Amino acid sequence: MTMRMDQPGTTPAAGGRTSSRDHTEDTNDSSHHTSGSGNTSPTTATTDINDAGRRQTYLLTPVHSLRDALRATGRTASTLDGGAGGGGESGTTSEEDYDDISSGPAASTTTPRRTATAGARLLKPATGESTAAVRNRRQGGQYQHPLQAGSALSTASTSSSSFDTLPQLRIPAVGEDITNTLPKDGRRHHHKAGGGYIISTADDGDLPAIRDLVIRSAKTGGQMAKRRPKFADLVFSRTFSAFDRQNTAAANSPFHGFFTLFWMAVFFFILKIAADNWKKTGSPLGTNEIMKSMFRRDLFVLLLADGVMCGMTGVSWVLQRLVRRDGRSWLIWDRWGWVVQNIWQTIFIGGVVGLTLVRHWPWTHTVFFVMHGLVMLMKQHSYAFYNGYLSSAYNKRAHLLARLKQLDDISPVQSPSRTEPPVSAISTTHLSLVPSAHEYKERRRSIAAHEEVEDNIDRIAAAISSGEPLDKEQVHVFERILKWEVDALSDELKGKSTDPARAYPNNLTLDNHYEFIVLPTLVYELEYPRSESINWYYVAEKMAACFGIIFVMIMISQAFIYPVVMDTVRMKETGMPLAQRFSRFPWMLSDLIIPFMMEYLLAWYVIWETILNLLAELTYFADRSFYDAWWNSVSWDQFARDWNRPVHNFLLRHVYHSSISAMKVNKHTATLITFFLSACVHELVMWCIFKKLRGYLLFLQMCQLPLVRLSRTKWLRHKATLGNMIFWLGIFTGPSILCSLYLIL
Repeated sequence: MTMRMDQPGTTPAAGGRTSSRDHTEDTNDSSHHTSGSGNTSPTTATTDINDAGRRQTYLLTPVHSLRDALRATGRTASTLDGGAGGGGESGTTSEEDYDDISSGPAASTTTPRRTATAGARLLKPATGESTAAVRNRRQGGQYQHPLQAGSALSTASTSSSSFDTLPQLRIPAVGEDITNTLPKDGRRHHHKAGGGYIISTADDGDLPAIRDLVIRSAKTGGQMAKRRPKFADLVFSRTFSAFDRQNTAAANSPFHGFFTLFWMAVFFFILKIAADNWKKTGSPLGTNEIMKSMFRRDLFVLLLADGVMCGMTGVSWVLQRLVRRDGRSWLIWDRWGWVVQNIWQTIFIGGVVGLTLVRHWPWTHTVFFVMHGLVMLMKQHSYAFYNGYLSSAYNKRAHLLARLKQLDDISPVQSPSRTEPPVSAISTTHLSLVPSAHEYKERRRSIAAHEEVEDNIDRIAAAISSGEPLDKEQVHVFERILKWEVDALSDELKGKSTDPARAYPNNLTLDNHYEFIVLPTLVYELEYPRSESINWYYVAEKMAACFGIIFVMIMISQAFIYPVVMDTVRMKETGMPLAQRFSRFPWMLSDLIIPFMMEYLLAWYVIWETILNLLAELTYFADRSFYDAWWNSVSWDQFARDWNRPVHNFLLRHVYHSSISAMKVNKHTATLITFFLSACVHELVMWCIFKKLRGYLLFLQMCQLPLVRLSRTKWLRHKATLGNMIFWLGIFTGPSILCSLYLIL
C-alpha cells in the first residue's frame, strides 16, 4: 500500500484524471462542470497585455520542461498531438514523500507518455531562419489557443530552440507590487535578464484570475502554509508479499537459495532438539511445560471470549448508524459522535486487559488476547472516524443542496446588489478545475486557502438564506461555486468505491462492517482490490506453515528460554539480593540473545507472511503488501515503516495526519506523538505479560528518535552497510535485554 498521487494526464476537454496505478483509475464526470484540468498550478503564471494588445501569460516560478510550462497555464502536453480534441495520456510514477520519518518506496505503474514532436517542430526555427523571423512568426497569431478546436499550441517564444529547459524567472518579493515584475514590452523578453518569458498568447480571456492569485501569493512570500489532510489517501493494489511463492520477484531472486537453506537449517535444528529431548526425557517434546500451559485450562474460554470481543466491535457500527446523516439524529459526529466513540474504545480495551487479569491467564493466552484486542480497537477507530468524516461531508452536501434549491427561487435584481459578499471578493480560481475529491482535498491542504474557501461558502450560504436581493452576477457565481462544492463532496463520498452501493451512506451495513473486521488491514476504505477466487491448495500450504512455525517456536522456547526464565524465578523465590541477581545479567543475556533472535524472526514470519496471507486468501483480499524489505533497513524510521505495513498505515492516517489536522502541530511534533503512542501500547503489552510497569520498552523505543537523527548526520548518511549493521545490532540485543531486565529487576 502506498500514498495515492493522482497523475496529470488528461486534456482539459476530457476533464478526467489518471492515477499512477491502473487499479485506481477513476474518472470524475461532473454533471455541473465539464471543463478544466485537475492538475493546474494557478500560482505559477500570470497574464498581461503586450504593446500589440494581445493577452500574454508569464511564468513566475521555475519550470523544467514544456509539460510543466503548459501545466502552469492549465494545459497539458496532449494538445501538442491533437489539439483540443486530440486526447492522449501522460503520466509519471510518483510517490508522496509525506515526511522524513514516514515515507517509503512504492511500486507504481507508469502510464505511457505521448511525445510532443509535432508541436515542438512548429516552435523551433527552420534552417537558416533568423531569430527575428521566428519571433515575428510566433507573434503573428499563427497558432491558436490550445483550448480552441484544432489548435496545436499557443504562440510561444523562448531564448532556446526547445522548451525542454526554461530558465527560472524572478518571483515577486513579499509585499512587492506584482506589476513591477511583469515585462512591459512584448518583444524584449528574450534578451532582458530578470524579465519574464512569454509562454503563450491568446486573444480570448484565458486564466482571468491568475493575477489575483499571484498577488495573494506575493503577499505571503510566494508560499502558503501546508496542512496535511485529515485522512491520508492510501492506495491499495494487487500485490504479493516478498516471501510469497506467488511473487515472481521473490521466486527469481538470486538469494532464493538462501531462503531454502534457512528453512532446511531450521528443520535440522529442530531434529537436533527433539533428539536431545528424547535422550534426556524419553520424549521428543521434552518436559513440554509451555505446551501444557497453553492447553491446560481456559482454552475454550479464551476462544469464546475472543469471539465475543470481535462481535462487540459492532457497537461502532451502531454508533455510526446513529450519527446524523439527514438531520434526524441527535448524535452529530463533529459534536458528540467522536467523543462517544472514544469513550466506547476506552471501555473496550479496558475490558480486554481486565479479563486477562481476572482470569489469571498464562502469558500465551494473554499475548494472544491483548494483541487481538488491540487489532480490533484499531479497526473500530478507523471504521468510525472515516465514516464520521464522511458523515460531516454528507451533511455539508445536504446543506449546500438546500441553499442551491433556495437560490433557484431567487429572482435577481437588475442593478448591482450591495448584499455581501460581492463577486469581486470571492475566489473563483478553483472553478477551472474538475470538481473531485482530489481537488477538494488539495484546496484544503493550504491553511490559508482552507480558511478562505470555508469563509466564502459560509458567506454565500448566509447571503442566500438572508433573503436579501442578489444581482445576476452574484446568482451566477454563487450557483457555480455551490455546484462545484456539491460535486466535489459527492466524489468524496464515493471514495474508492466503483459501485454506488458501497458509497456513503450505503456502506453502513452490518455486512460491510464485519467484512472489514475479518480483512487483513487496519485502515477502512469503501472498497479494496479483490481476488477472483480462493486457491485452497495455497490455503492449506499457509495453514500448515502457520502451525509448523508455531511448533518450532515452542520447541525453541522450551529448550533455550524456559530454563533461563525459571532460573530467575527461583532466584527471586529464594530471596537472592538484587545486586547478586544483577551480576547474573551478562550471562542471562548471552543465553537469550540467539534464541530470542530466532523467536523474533519466526514470530514476524508466522504473523505477517502466513496468517495475514491466509486471511487475505480466504477473504479475497488482493493487496498482500503486509511488509517491505525491513531487513535492509539502514535507520529505525525505515524499519518502523517497513516491518509492519498495516500498523504503519494506521498510524500514518489516524495518528500522524490526524495530529497535524486536528491539533495543528508540525510534522516533527506529529512524529513524536506517533512514536510515543506506539511506545505506550507496546509497554501496555509488556505490563500484561510481566504484571510490572517498568517503562524499559517505552524508553528504548523513544530512543529510536535520536538514532533516526543520528542516521542523517554526515557520519552515517549514505553509509548503508554501516547503518544496516547498527540496525541489526539493535535487533539482536534489544529483545534479550528487555526480557532480562523485566525478569531480574
